[in-house]
Amino acid sequence: CPTFVENGIAPRHIDLRPFVLSGKETRLVPGGLTRVALKEGSLVVNSSQGGGTKDTWVVEG
Repeated sequence: CPTFVENGIAPRHIDLRPFVLSGKETRLVPGGLTRVALKEGSLVVNSSQGGGTKDTWVVEG
């Protein structure tokens, strides 16, 4: 996934968790949780093992 890094934009592995609210209506929350591998080529997104988090916006397409 294209990710903002210190020197610009670079590919990184991510784990994206969008959230949906369900009740009388179903709504997509305009944000989500994204965990990201901070090192290029790494698959580790867990923050306790060297991964990190990024702000995420979910927009209608």
